[in-house]
Parts: sequence; structure tokens; C-alpha cells
Amino acid sequence: MSQYRERFRAVRHAFGEFRRRQKLAGNVRRRVGHHLVRVAGEERVNAWVSTYRGYHNQFRSFVHRYINPDSWYYPVLKNGTKGVLWISLALGLYVFVLNYNFLYLTGAMPSVEELKNPKLNQSSEIYSQDGVMIGKFYAENRTPIKFENIPKQLINALIATEDVRFYDHSGVDPRAIGRAVISFGRDGGGSTITQQLAKNLFKTRRKTSTGLLTRIPFIRKVIYKSKEWLMALKLEQNFSKDEIITYYFNTVDFGSNAFGLKTAARTFFDKAPDSLNVQEGAVLVGLQKATTNYNPLKNPQRSRERRNIVLGQMAKYKFLTKPQADSISALPLVTEFTPENPYSGPASYLKNVVQDYVKKWGEENGYDLYTDGLRIITTIDSRMQTYAEEATSEKMKQLQRSFDNHWRDRKPWTNEDGDEIPGFIDSVARRTERYKSLSRRFMPLYPDSIMYYMKNVKYKMRVFSWTNKRGYDSVEMTPYDSIAYYKRFLQSGMVAMDPHTGYIRAWVGGLDYDYFKYDHVKQGKRQPGSTFKPFVYTTAIDDTLINLSPCDRIQDRPFRKEYRENGEDKIWEPKNSTGYYSYSNMTLRRAMARSVNSITAQLTDRVTPERVAQYAHRMGIKSRLEAVPSIGLGSSDVSLYELVAAYCTFVNDGESTEPIIVQRIEDRDGNVIETFTSQHKRAISSETAFLMRYMLQGGLQESGGTSQNLWSFDLFKNHNEMGGKTGTTSNNSDGWFVGVSNNLIVGAWVGGDDRSIHFRSTDLGEGAKTALPLVGRFLEKVYHDPKFKSLQGPFPKADGITKEYLNCGYSDDEETTSESDSTDTSGEVGDSTFVPVAPAPDPTTPPDTTRNQ
Repeated sequence: MSQYRERFRAVRHAFGEFRRRQKLAGNVRRRVGHHLVRVAGEERVNAWVSTYRGYHNQFRSFVHRYINPDSWYYPVLKNGTKGVLWISLALGLYVFVLNYNFLYLTGAMPSVEELKNPKLNQSSEIYSQDGVMIGKFYAENRTPIKFENIPKQLINALIATEDVRFYDHSGVDPRAIGRAVISFGRDGGGSTITQQLAKNLFKTRRKTSTGLLTRIPFIRKVIYKSKEWLMALKLEQNFSKDEIITYYFNTVDFGSNAFGLKTAARTFFDKAPDSLNVQEGAVLVGLQKATTNYNPLKNPQRSRERRNIVLGQMAKYKFLTKPQADSISALPLVTEFTPENPYSGPASYLKNVVQDYVKKWGEENGYDLYTDGLRIITTIDSRMQTYAEEATSEKMKQLQRSFDNHWRDRKPWTNEDGDEIPGFIDSVARRTERYKSLSRRFMPLYPDSIMYYMKNVKYKMRVFSWTNKRGYDSVEMTPYDSIAYYKRFLQSGMVAMDPHTGYIRAWVGGLDYDYFKYDHVKQGKRQPGSTFKPFVYTTAIDDTLINLSPCDRIQDRPFRKEYRENGEDKIWEPKNSTGYYSYSNMTLRRAMARSVNSITAQLTDRVTPERVAQYAHRMGIKSRLEAVPSIGLGSSDVSLYELVAAYCTFVNDGESTEPIIVQRIEDRDGNVIETFTSQHKRAISSETAFLMRYMLQGGLQESGGTSQNLWSFDLFKNHNEMGGKTGTTSNNSDGWFVGVSNNLIVGAWVGGDDRSIHFRSTDLGEGAKTALPLVGRFLEKVYHDPKFKSLQGPFPKADGITKEYLNCGYSDDEETTSESDSTDTSGEVGDSTFVPVAPAPDPTTPPDTTRNQ
């Protein structure tokens, strides 16, 4: 009853609005008459009226000369003529109201320009730099095709089924309309292909096309149909029949998020349109009656029946012979469903970044990412991207196996003492959308029901798996079980960047975008540990007030710093990862290579944390950095994205390089709209950049360097030179590595979803064992590809270097054992089970050369 009541109200409201406007029009007419008399004068208006009456009498006399006014048929003829004239006037007025949306009665019509140049909502496509399409953005997944790519039999199927007189009418078919009226639609509707195109092309039934009269149910349908007739006539005036057919196949919705013939052919049959056979074309044409009811995937039997009806229509109108139609109808329905997912394929995590970037650019420049059919050329190299994803999968699969064996049946979420965190899964569960949805449903009356559905009810689901070749397992789990299952996985991120152009060459934000949406390249921020130390050494070398060189020495000794933070007095006493101090006077190069915490802490204190933060920001770090004594050991969270960008400064002659993801954007016709280049700013001197490259090489060349695991990979042919820096945070929560070569900077991070999930042993969890292998394997794959041979080679030779950096010599007391890069910013000794006795200081050790500078 409420439905009919609403309809009655709509009719009453519309009728009242019409009467109000009619009265308003009468008042306007009277006022116009009064104003006309006032402006033109009464005599002139009377003259006009007399002239009209004179012509009227002359016309009457002319009619009476040939038709006897006293005859019996005269009133019939007179009234009939008046009726025709009034109908013509009303029809003309109705067309005028439709065309111009007079008084907002019928809703807007497309403009003349829109009718002459209709615009299709077209997918924007993302391409790698080497021309491989890697994704799409769309409101409607559509890729237009040309008429010559549409199979003739598909056109015949459409005409036989939807509009057999298509080539004989001008947009509206009176015969079909009459047939539909007489049969009440049982013998088919009266819409032509051109009318359907008008409806699809201009969305005639959307809310923005409605007016006051469209609130009335029956009137609404009449107005919609009338608009489609008018637009069909105009389309026929502006386009040929072939062009209308092409527009039709490019606009029509085939269901399953497939708009247009090209996308539909790929979605349902994994074919190009010109490769479709007769029966496949008949299936697609049959979908036009109802995309859900005749969907070959959801309702295969109905789809087959509808296909055979289309084939029967083709035989009826001589597009097929009867035997041909019968033999094809007997064939089974065969499909190959290949739906398009905008995030499937390579560089899935990068697509979100591209989407945000181009969407913002479009808002500033008047383009719509989802409808304008833009062609977005990224800086990604598809081959490098493939190598990066393969390397991540290979190494993370091995690392996960090691992690599972390490914890076995124990849960890996532990506190500082190594004990399981109570209520950990509960706290994670409360942050999930499922828990929030259940809370809205059951709180506050039935709180126990939330836990029941979270802990007791199992659901069928697919979960990520390293052991299954498909990449997933089909299981039944409770939400709680699935959370615990996923929390056991180590996560990773890797990004490769050209240090000279700023082009991002590869981007792997996680293990698998289908199961892990969080991007660990740019979205995730964690403590960088020792990978932040180079910014301390850069400050010490570049700052003219400090002015150190790689050969200058600092003693490895205990360091204690009292400071005040947020109104609270604090003491910071960092420990070396070995748990002791060598008391050696190490060169800066060796200290950074071995990642000695005590020396970094002393340097930070000397140059001041504020200056370290300033230099890091100048070089490309965007995150907020706390200027505290521990800043040099990576106590402030940063992203892998900005860390790799900052390392590019060392190779780009001291200039910071803004990362570039989109190289250029073209319109749907291939015209370049805008080209993007990286911004370069002087951050450090050329000499400092050279010396820091030399320092980073020390991680591989110096005795005890933490990056020496890189030698286990085949990376050093063709005189290739590399440097790098590892990083490991407290409790091995984060493993980092940034590899540096002359043409490519590659960074990787490995860790748990939460900082409490980690290896218990530094031997297993340090960056040299977790993140470095990802970079090494990726570069190995890249360098083995002959197309990337030019990426290998030495760093540029020294030119105009004034500071001492070669032949620094060794201290007699320096140890040759390797250290880890673990940085415990809390000042506590790590979780090593054995702490060696600290050696006594040797009086013959070379002096600390930094004290007098």
C-alpha cells in the first residue's frame, strides 16, 4: 500500500505543480498584454488586432468559396482540421519542452556538440616504460574498437535479434512501434539499435536527466522513450549506419563488469573480437536481453537457450541457413572466463600509488582518471618488475620456512622478555572490519555473540600459501584462526630506482596484493636501524665545521648521554651488537662498514642530532625525525621509498633526486598531455658524495663489513662495483638493506606485520640475512639479462678529491671478526646468549684524529 500511496502523492504533486504554472502562465499573458499596450500604445495594438481579423476573414472567405459551410461534412472537416493543427502545435510544444527542458519539466537533453561528438567512458590504461600494459583504471571497463574489427556475423546476429529493419529506417521504426503496441510487447519491443545506442551513450534514464514530470510513473516512461526517439533521429543525421553499429558495440554493457565488445570478448572467451565464431557472437548478442539472466557463467542453460534463439533469428532472416543454425545450436556452450582485475598482473602495489598521483593531477588539470581513457606511461620496467617479484617470492619463501622452523609450535608474537603477548589476537581482531560490523549488529545487547561469530563460526575462504603451487589454500577457518594464520607470515618490500633520473624501475610492496593490501614500500614506516647511519657520516664529512674524512679515527668505547626530552631527564647508553667495545681507534670507513653503534653515537653527539635531521631531510627523507641522541641509529620511522631516494644522493653527485613514478600521460588518441621529470637539488658537495660512495663500498671491502653477504651473488662481472648498508632494529623486528651501484639503487625491508613478530636470534633476523638476499637475487636476475648489461660497471673515478680516503692504514688492535648491524636504540644489550669479555685498551693504538678538528 505504501508504494501506491507514494505514486498517488507523486501524481498529485505533479498535477498541482502543473496547475500552479498554468495559472502563472495566464497571469503572465495578461501582464504582457497590459505592458504591450503601455509600450506600443492602444491605437497601434488595436491596428494589429484589426489586421489579424482581416486576414482571418479573408481565409474564411477563401475556404467558403470551395466548401459549402452549410454542408453536413463542413463541421467535421473544420473540427478535424483544428484537431490536427492543435495536435501538431502540442507535438511541437512537447518537442520544444523536451529539447530545452522548459521549466525543468522533462530533464536535460544532450547538447548539439555532445550529439555530434559523443564521449565514451573509456578505461585509462597503465603501461610500463617498455610498452607493456600493466593495469587499468575505470568506472566502466571499456576499450573501444573499430568497425573493421567487428565480425560480420556478429553484426548480423545483432540486426536479426534487435532491429531487422536497421538499414531501412532513420532511427525510429514506426512499424516496430505499432507491432509492439498491438501485441503489448509480446512480439518484441519497438526500440531500434539507434534508440538503444542513445540510451547507452547518453544515460537517458539517470537521475541527472529527470525533471518534474518524470516523477509520474507512466509519464516518466513516455518522456524517456520520447527523448530516445529524438536522440535517435539526431544520431542518424550525424552518423552513418556503420558508425552507429560501432558506437553500439563500444557502449553496450555485457555484464560481469565488461563494457564494450572488446572487453566482453576477452572476459567471456579470452579472445579478440575478430576471432569470435558465430555461436560465441550469438551468446554476446543474447546477453542484451538481460545480462544477469542469460549470463553464461551464472545461468549456462538459459544462456544456451538464448543463444539458440539468436541463431534461429539469424536463420529466419537468411543470415544463416536452417541446417547451419541447427548444427550450431546443437553445440555445447563453451566459455573461458577471464575477468579483468585492475590490480591483477605485475606491479599491483604500484597501481595504488599511480592512481593517487594521476587522480590528483587530473583534478588540477580537468581530466578524469576513470572515464577519459588516459594512457599513463610509468617509469617501471616490466622485465625488472618481473625479476623483483620473482626474487621476492623465492627468498621470502625460504625465509618463511626458516621462520616457521625457528618458532615451530610457539606463537611468534612476544614481548621484550620473549614471552607470548597475552590477548594479542584479541587486540588485532578488534581492529578488523568484521569485528566492527558485528559490534554494530550486536552491541550493546548481545556482546557474547561477537565472540561467538569470531571464534566459533567457520567460513570457507582462500588463504595465502607458500607451499601450494596455486598460491593459496581453500580452507574453513574462524576469523580468529585466519588472523593468527596471517600474523605468522613475514612481510617484505623492495624498490629499485635510477639515481640519476629518479625513475622507479621496480616496486614490490608485499607478498601478494590479493591477500596483503598493505604497501611496505611507501605506506609502511618502520625504524631503519643502521641504514640511517650514513646520514650521520655524511654530516660529519660534509659539514665544514666538522670536516672529517674517511681516514679519520674514533675510538670504539662506551658512550653515555644525558639529555632532556619532553620535560623528562633521560640517559642513553647504546651498546654494540657484539655486547662489548674493542677500544680500537677505527677509521670512519671501517666503523660504518662494521656498523659500530658506539662510534655512530659519538659522531651524532658531535655533529648534533639536529644537523643529522637537517642533512637527512635535504637528501630526501620526508618523514618527521626526532632530534634525539639515538637518531643516528635509526630511531625515527621512515619508509623504504624515501630511504632509497635519499641514498640516490650519494650516486647522483650530491644532488637529491625526487622519485618519479609517472613518466608521461597521453590522451585517448595518443597525444602527449604532460611529461614529468625529477627535481634535482644540491644536498651535499660532490666530494662528500664520492667519499660516501667509497664508504658504502666498505661494507663489502672492509674486514668485518656487514654487507659482505652480497659477495655470494653473481653481481661483479664487467667491472661492476657496489656498495651497501644493512640495518637491523631492536629484537630483530626489522631487517633492511640498501644496495648502491652506479645506475641502480635497490632497497629492501623484511619484518613482521607487528614489531613484536620477529626472529629471536640476530644470526637469523639481521638485515644481512633477511633483506640483503632479496636485493642480491634481484640484481643477479637483472645483471644476467643481456638487455641490462649497460647497468653494470664501476663508479666514476675520483676527480678533485682533497680529503684523505685511501691507504688509511690499520690499527694493530683492530679485530677482523664480523659484527652484526643490530641497533638497539633503547640502550639495552641485544638477545645474544654469549657476551665476550671486553678487551682492554691498547696504549699503542693510533690516536683519535677527530678530537682536535
